Amino acid sequence: MSTAVVPGTRVELLRRLLSDARQVLEGTMADVTQAQMDFVPPGIANPLGATYAHVICSEDLVVQGMFRQVPPLAMSTWSGRTGLSEPMPMPGPDWPSYGPWTRRVHVDLTAVRAYAQAVATETDQWLSSLSDADLDQPMDLSSVGLGQHTWASAIAALLGNHLGTESGEIAVLKGIQGARGYPI
Repeated sequence: MSTAVVPGTRVELLRRLLSDARQVLEGTMADVTQAQMDFVPPGIANPLGATYAHVICSEDLVVQGMFRQVPPLAMSTWSGRTGLSEPMPMPGPDWPSYGPWTRRVHVDLTAVRAYAQAVATETDQWLSSLSDADLDQPMDLSSVGLGQHTWASAIAALLGNHLGTESGEIAVLKGIQGARGYPI
């Protein structure tokens, strides 16, 4: 795993958590082909491309929109360059359209990887600007069914946990296509 950040403070611990989770995600994605991205699995499982796009877009929305309260990269500096044929529906009233979106969206593997790197860089830069005291700020996640949190626990849940769960989904989606899932 990554040795770039040695945890000493809570901020450093969160940076390490996300770095390691992202390393597993990107390791799982390393040998994915465009055909695997486009494959629509049986049943109601989401295609691999939409799943990868979802985790990247969600991180962008959470960090930029929820925490920093600025437009997400996908709607600002990366507008039109994310590799998605259409934007991911926003949580809230548009969320019921998420399922159909996963079947419609075309995800360009090369472009979405570049967007993912930009999102990861932006997230790490933002985290490195925080103090441990910043992490004690309250955050109400009741609207998404998660109740009351601090910034620290919200970052761990909304970013770290999400990177992990989506890596697992991607590993399974590779497996049902006959490819090796996790890189380790």
